[in-house]
Amino acid sequence: MEQELAYSFHLGSDKNKSKLAKRVSKDNVSGTTSLSNNAIQNANDLSRVNKHNLRDYDKNKELIRVIYGTDNIINDVKDLYLKEFEESKLEYNNKQTRENRKIKDYFKKVCESQNDIACEIIIELGDMDFWNDKDQECRLKMIDVYNEQIKDLTKIVPTFKIANATIHFDETSPHMHIVGVPVVENCTRGMKKQVGKSKLFTKTSLTDIQDKMRNACIKSYNKFYDMDFKLKEKQKGRNQDINVKDMSNYREIKKQLAKKEQKLEKANAQTKELDNTSQDINKILGSLKPTLINKNNMIISSEDVQKIKNYTKDVKDITKTVRSVNDLNMAIKDFEHSAFEIEKENRSLKYEIELKDNKIGDLKKELSSKDKIISNLQTEKEKIKQELQKFKGFWHSIMSHFHKRICYDKDNNYKIVSDDLYKNGIFDNNDNEIANNIYRKVTIPNESILEKNGKKNDTTF
Repeated sequence: MEQELAYSFHLGSDKNKSKLAKRVSKDNVSGTTSLSNNAIQNANDLSRVNKHNLRDYDKNKELIRVIYGTDNIINDVKDLYLKEFEESKLEYNNKQTRENRKIKDYFKKVCESQNDIACEIIIELGDMDFWNDKDQECRLKMIDVYNEQIKDLTKIVPTFKIANATIHFDETSPHMHIVGVPVVENCTRGMKKQVGKSKLFTKTSLTDIQDKMRNACIKSYNKFYDMDFKLKEKQKGRNQDINVKDMSNYREIKKQLAKKEQKLEKANAQTKELDNTSQDINKILGSLKPTLINKNNMIISSEDVQKIKNYTKDVKDITKTVRSVNDLNMAIKDFEHSAFEIEKENRSLKYEIELKDNKIGDLKKELSSKDKIISNLQTEKEKIKQELQKFKGFWHSIMSHFHKRICYDKDNNYKIVSDDLYKNGIFDNNDNEIANNIYRKVTIPNESILEKNGKKNDTTF
């Protein structure tokens, strides 16, 4: 039997922006949907892609291979932005007369817009069943295949600029994550060269790209593996959601298929017998003689009539058997395809959970960092409070000294200094009265009482 391989070319997108999502959100009380979003719409999304693709959270990275770019996808994309858009940005800015219309950082500007800053493409050849029994050496040969896929993608879509490509060998099947930037040139508004996912990847263009990429991939596979495999037929509606409950009878149908295959073998044997019988039937028909009354009528014995009836019945029975087996075989193929799609959907869900876990981790780190800042500020506050108390004690001593020298000792020199300090704004009205009024009491204020009552006594400075 000729080996067939499944091929997947998946472009990340935000399903919440689809027409279906809009219909769903319209009917929901919340006005929202829970459809998946694996588009790269801002710097945070790019950071999460970096963590997932490069397994930043996992010390065991030997099964992760970067074949294009570096070990930092964020920097790869930013460098690509500088390379592709900097000249166009400078040209645009030179034409602007108002400073606020100039673009300082195009990457940051796109991050703040509604457009995707980059795109992720996931390419996979062969499903879980195919790769299940393959050793690591066999899997690693896919590096050569996926390297050619990068070259093919560059030729097929030259305006999709690749920033990073990473292969995962740590999951059910070897697959490649490509992160790149869709570039649109000769724009009439804004910069001449811009990011444009929706313009580059339309429904029509994406179908054409997928067809060309899948044909190129199987050629590369056969070349490096020295095989003559073919691709499984591209199925319509392969991106529709498939429920796990639809797979409940999968194993049972597999058992039924085995039984039907036995029947098919029996039918094949019966077919051979029919071939022999058909020769006898042909002899019977060839030996028929016309009647004497009408030459168009033939004479046939009752025995031969029974042979023909038996032959007809056998043909019907075998045809029915073969048809039932073929129908079931088609059903099995549909279920196998569904299994493949469900496995992909599970991987996608795992990916989304992973991204959310990473986001939660980032938030926890951010919270921990802020807790440390608060703790440091509280410590600093206590230090300042202590220093302030010391200063208040020092100032109290000064005011007490001035009060004693001026009010009781009648020292004119202190009076001159006090007046000079008041004149130059160092003493305020309250300070000046404390220093010069014998009836004012000089005491250190009780902080707890002041905070409780919200009042100040004579020596509040």
